[in-house]
Order: sequence, then structure tokens, then C-alpha cells
Amino acid sequence: MAKKNKQRSAVYGIIGLGRFGYALAVDLANAGYDLIVLDRDEEKICEMRAYTENAFIVGNLEKKTLLDTGIQNCDVAVVCIGEQMDISILTTLNLVSMNIPKVIARATSAEHGVILEKLGAEVVYPERDMALRLAKRLLSSSVLDYISLNSNIEISEIRITQKLVGRSVQEADLRRKFGLNIIAIERGEQTMTDINPAHVFAVDDIIVVVGKNESIQRFEEHLV
Repeated sequence: MAKKNKQRSAVYGIIGLGRFGYALAVDLANAGYDLIVLDRDEEKICEMRAYTENAFIVGNLEKKTLLDTGIQNCDVAVVCIGEQMDISILTTLNLVSMNIPKVIARATSAEHGVILEKLGAEVVYPERDMALRLAKRLLSSSVLDYISLNSNIEISEIRITQKLVGRSVQEADLRRKFGLNIIAIERGEQTMTDINPAHVFAVDDIIVVVGKNESIQRFEEHLV
């Protein structure tokens, strides 16, 4: 397990090392961020010490225990506890009361999410979001992946079809025709983010677009 390659300024607190919390912590550590990690499982904490020195075994998540770990000094704290709703809610309340700039909490249901939002947390639904992403990929042969920014705007990664092969970005004119902005083009191992209007699409090019859900849907239908 590799240590951080490059230290970055933000400090993240991760509470709970289930599958979601563990994967999140490892990704942040590998991206070069400092972490404070808490869990009651000694084995998981020992594994996490390959990524951060600030990994603590905690028997409870009361406010005093949290303060003792220094998690109040984080720029972002993420509550990754989902199954134990009462502990999730209390931990989120404690973190918000510490005036941490951003508190993010994992929710396992809509009702859980409403409570967390009322406490002042930003809410994520990992299981639901993964299901939606899979459904999107299954329902559209051209969509490789997507991220929903809100209920109306999304970023989609789309493999182009013969409809666009041989045409330039300017000729395709996705902004005028579909209300979409191209933010990246992937060709093999190369990713272009400075989009040249003269770029000519080739077979197997992948474009990353941002726009309204219905606009992306219309574009997908056009590619068929």
C-alpha cells in the first residue's frame, strides 16, 4: 500500500470504515490528502495506518471522543455510517456543532437523508447513486458513465457512433442543436480538455458532455 504521493491542503475526516468509508479514505489518501480516520474495528484501523498516522480506534462517537481525535480541525468530515441510523444522526449533529466547514453524511433512505439535511449536513446516497449509474448504462448503449449534478443537470460519458465520425466539433454543434457543452474528449489513452472546434471525431472517441437530462437523452437518441 502506497503512502501519499503529494500532500494537499485540505484535511478530511472519515468516520466509519465500511466498504464505502474505506474506499473513500484510500482514494483520498492516494490523491495526497491528509486524513483523520475513526472506527471501532482495530483491524481496519491498523490497515488504514498504511495511509495515515491519524487513524483512531474509538469505542463511541460521543462529542468528547470526537474532540479528542482532533477531527474538529478537518476541512471536511464525512460520516460513512449508514446501517445504525441513530449513531449516524448523533455523530452528524456533533460534527456540525463543531463548526467544521463541511459535513457530509451517508444516508440509506430518503427519511434518513431528510434528517441529516435538517442537521446541516450535505447528504449522499452511495447505494442509490450506484444503482442509477448502472441503470443508465444498461438502458443506453452509448452511455459509459454519468454523474448527476442535481435533479436536472448531469455529466455523461458517451461513446460516439457513425453519426459523428468524420465530423468536427464545430460541425456537430452540440451546444446549438442539443444545449450540451463538451468538456472533454477521450481518444485511447489521451484525454483532451482544451476542446478544439476543428477536432474531427474518430471511431471509438468518447466525449464527456454536461447539460440537462432531457438534452442528453435527445443526443443519445440522435446517435442511435
